[in-house]
Amino acid sequence: MTTSIDKADLQRRMHGALEALKHDLVGLRTGRASTALLDHITVEVYGAQMPLNQVATVSVPEPRLLTVQVWDKSSVHPIEKAIQSAGLGLNPITDGQLIRLPIPDLTEERRKELAKLVGQFAEKARIAARNVRRDGMDHLKNDEKKHEISEDERKRLEGEVQKMTDQTIADIDAAADAKEKEILGK
Repeated sequence: MTTSIDKADLQRRMHGALEALKHDLVGLRTGRASTALLDHITVEVYGAQMPLNQVATVSVPEPRLLTVQVWDKSSVHPIEKAIQSAGLGLNPITDGQLIRLPIPDLTEERRKELAKLVGQFAEKARIAARNVRRDGMDHLKNDEKKHEISEDERKRLEGEVQKMTDQTIADIDAAADAKEKEILGK
């Protein structure tokens, strides 16, 4: 008897939760300049919402400075507005088609807010991993009810699914802890 559960698919979906967390964490400001800070910003140009990286080049010339080289002069003001309204605490300085974004020091209060946000992102990823585990467990129970697998086989496979979940959650916690230490400067 064989089960129709796909462990590779469960592993891929759990890994997807971890990758989504890492993507979210990259966008958090830690006091150092990173082009990823601006990845989620969309700009209204040419009558449509477009990602910033499709209307300008973002670079890091210094550790505490981002520059945005705007390709079309008419897009400078909308890009400036989008950066200000993104809630990153950055104040654009415009020089022709070049926008400079100095990265200010983080206040202790802002560091604590960002650390809380890291916790929220991590919890969202843990929930996603647990949902994948639940799907796998439900699938195994259904296979047992259909007499496709034995009770012993179901329990063995449930143990494997639980191990995958535990490993993924440990990886999520490690990524969140590392980002929290980076933000808090510890």
